[in-house]
Amino acid sequence: MEPIGGVLGALATGVSATALPWALAGAGGAMLFVISHEVIPESHRQGHETQATLGLLAGFVTMMLLDTLLG
Repeated sequence: MEPIGGVLGALATGVSATALPWALAGAGGAMLFVISHEVIPESHRQGHETQATLGLLAGFVTMMLLDTLLG
């Protein structure tokens, strides 16, 4: 059984390397969906629209700077 398991593991590794970008894109899309449909509207319900929007923009700019500087 070990050789069969080893071959199956090697095949799974080859497939997962090909599928990894697609899986990460799907996970990122799911995270964006949750943020845009739940987190952002909830933060704007409490009367803190300006602070919530500025915090969102500051976080986005920070992530873009980190991506550019470290990428």
